[in-house]
Amino acid sequence: MTRTVFEKSDVIPLVTEVFRELGYEGASLSKITARTRLSKGSLYYFFPGGKDEMAAEILTHIDQWFIKNIFEPLEKSEPRAAIDHMWQAVDTYFQSGQRICLIGAFALDGTRDRFATVIRQYFIRWIEALSAALVQTGISKETADQISEETIAGIQGGLVLSRALNDESFFERTLANLSQRVSTFVSKSNSRH
Repeated sequence: MTRTVFEKSDVIPLVTEVFRELGYEGASLSKITARTRLSKGSLYYFFPGGKDEMAAEILTHIDQWFIKNIFEPLEKSEPRAAIDHMWQAVDTYFQSGQRICLIGAFALDGTRDRFATVIRQYFIRWIEALSAALVQTGISKETADQISEETIAGIQGGLVLSRALNDESFFERTLANLSQRVSTFVSKSNSRH
């Protein structure tokens, strides 16, 4: 039985999970309809551009969530509180490592070329936002950039290994270790000032 939806905003999360599960190449229209219980007509109504439009809308949806919940707090809020909030938001969003980073997954396959600008901007903004927050705590720009790059790489690696090992505690430990490392740098910086 097909599912009835009235808004594109209702459809995007359903299609997103199919892309998370099967990847861009594996998410054929027939698999999307089967897993979401949406008719092909409904999908084309919401996404007349087909699968490319679905992926673009999904990436925009994810990016908007990160802007609101991670990037803007890091850019505009008190830095220590924003960094603490980032760890909680990341853990919640990625469901303790059981939900892949779809933007990261798209960066690893042929999809990267199709959506290179969006993928690149997502990671650059995250790295720059975290680095700027670290600089506000008194860490040098060079050190903040290095910590930020290593932190985002650690989060992405933690997601991959958590899924590969089917062990959500691995991602939780990764976040705890990264958080402790960043906190140590912030504390050292504060003790020098």
